[in-house]
Amino acid sequence: MSFLGIALAGLVVFTVAALIVAAWLVGPSLWVEQRRARLRRRPFPAAWRAVLRRRMPMFARLPPDLQQRLRGHIQVFVAETPFIGCAGVEVSDAMRVLVAAQAGLLLLGRPRGAFSNLREVLMYPGAFVVERAESDPAGLVREGRRALSGESWQRGQVVLSWQDVMQGAADPGDGRNVVIHEFAHQLDQESGRANGAPFLGRRERYGRWQQTLSAAFTELRQSIGRGEETLIDPYGATEPAEFFAVASELFFEKAAAMEERHAALYRELATYYGVDPRQWQ
Repeated sequence: MSFLGIALAGLVVFTVAALIVAAWLVGPSLWVEQRRARLRRRPFPAAWRAVLRRRMPMFARLPPDLQQRLRGHIQVFVAETPFIGCAGVEVSDAMRVLVAAQAGLLLLGRPRGAFSNLREVLMYPGAFVVERAESDPAGLVREGRRALSGESWQRGQVVLSWQDVMQGAADPGDGRNVVIHEFAHQLDQESGRANGAPFLGRRERYGRWQQTLSAAFTELRQSIGRGEETLIDPYGATEPAEFFAVASELFFEKAAAMEERHAALYRELATYYGVDPRQWQ
């Protein structure tokens, strides 16, 4: 065989190998998307509709196209996400649907209709107690016990209090929603440790995100220091990751007030989430 023939043969082998590798890498992703598309096309159970109607007033405020999209997100979430009952909780379909519906709000305008790192949801009946090592102002580390309504772990677990899940869904205008808060952390944790800077896609978006959220974070801290009442929950002043989660709660539940008081922050979150919740309120 000539050198040209050997070279052509090598090129063919390399091309075939490259196609096989590409198919192996892309195949699972395509299969997942196809399966999710089938889930979204399924009829939405009447019992699930009743849960949304009775327990989540915000659902009725969504325009029809977003209601349809959210129903699809709920079907995918419930089908793919294991729920584990803790402290005696027996997880019901109503629990799964109500968690999925509130978490799905964060996905309504985003290109991916799922949380890529989510592995399971742990449900407690109410607030649960955790032990944490905390530093005091002198730098001494002490073990402390705290009662929490929710928690998000980088390994893909979300822990929720069922009582707080129901309360968050029942009052869509108080600016507090534990599901939105913890699943905002999940989005933040898709790019690593939660730090208030979730994956934004394009590099040029990070500069504006950093500038806008840092300014709002600093303003919140200064307002608290002056003893002023703030629209943003003071808990958001503890660290950038909590600021992003608290701001997300406010964005979905008090959109008009947030846009009036913190217009730049509202616009940045509207770009990130791809929706304008002022139209629902």
